[in-house]
Amino acid sequence: MLKLALMDHHAGRPADPPAIPPALLAAPGYLVRRLYQAYLATWVRKVDSTLTGPQFALLTAVNASPGMDQRTLASAVALDSSTMTDVARRLEDQGLIARTPAASDARRKLLYLTDKGREVLGAADRRARELDALLLQPYSAEQREELMRLMTALADHWEGLSQGS
Repeated sequence: MLKLALMDHHAGRPADPPAIPPALLAAPGYLVRRLYQAYLATWVRKVDSTLTGPQFALLTAVNASPGMDQRTLASAVALDSSTMTDVARRLEDQGLIARTPAASDARRKLLYLTDKGREVLGAADRRARELDALLLQPYSAEQREELMRLMTALADHWEGLSQGS
């Protein structure tokens, strides 16, 4: 990604970036995007530079519910069916999960972690928990609990809005 420095053409030194307009600071979507961008950059540095968040989520869900079908797990990890199929295929190609047809319906794919998948998930999970602690470090235990409760409620509300509820 190309990053251009703003230059103060009068003084020949880097210029300060423009202030964030107050209207953006009052927009929840803008703040969520900022948080997400910072989170992704930190995830790559602290957790795993090749394992994506959706892949990590799917590995975690498969570990919690081995043999669950792909469609059900998609709902659990908040992925639409086409994204889920892509994520599952990539993990299968990396040897991290096995996708096996269900005996009752070969179109249904049941997911299982491989030994390599358990190893990768274990290492990534330890680093992810460390990242979680780092992200919430400025807050007391009570504030963390309240923040997580509020973020969960907000996510539930926004998901309801996205589904027309």
